[in-house]
Amino acid sequence: MRTAKIARKTGETDIAVEINLDGTGTYDISTGIGFLDHMIEQLSRHSLIDVSLTVEGDLHVDQHHTTEDSAIALGEAVAEALGDKAGIRRYGSAYSPMDETLSRVALDISGRPFLVWNSGFTQERLGEMDTELIQHWFHSFAGSAGITLHIETLYGDNNHHICESVFKGLARALRDAVEIDPRKEGAIPSTKGTLG
Repeated sequence: MRTAKIARKTGETDIAVEINLDGTGTYDISTGIGFLDHMIEQLSRHSLIDVSLTVEGDLHVDQHHTTEDSAIALGEAVAEALGDKAGIRRYGSAYSPMDETLSRVALDISGRPFLVWNSGFTQERLGEMDTELIQHWFHSFAGSAGITLHIETLYGDNNHHICESVFKGLARALRDAVEIDPRKEGAIPSTKGTLG
């Protein structure tokens, strides 16, 4: 089983996360930010990665540290569970429609973190979550997971749909990329012999 358990404690947040890459998409998410919980639940359900994530953050200050550190811890757990990445498909992509919205997500578990973000929002909050933090969540996740991540919303009007489509797109792309390819027989998916 490709699993990981991460504990991250700073002066700003106290986080516990457990994942199973080969799960069924079960989740138990509590960040203190309802909309963020909903998005990470979508990520778990549609990637089939089991996720247990609890965050106690300094929400009396603002949502920045909780949002950022939840992504960092989750990304660290994904990286740890992948180990040396032997046998994985490595690449994943997905078109993610949600009503009037269509987003495209492509990623490479390369060990070289990078985010290209071509999405955005026309309102300041979704639920109680500041929408400016959504891009930052993806940036932090890509950085700690060690993935190259490209996100683009091709069109859409409803801010909730836009956000949910990019999280679900990440989920489906990640599901493909972390899967073991039986044709690779445990080989590292790189001509260099290593990823990173």
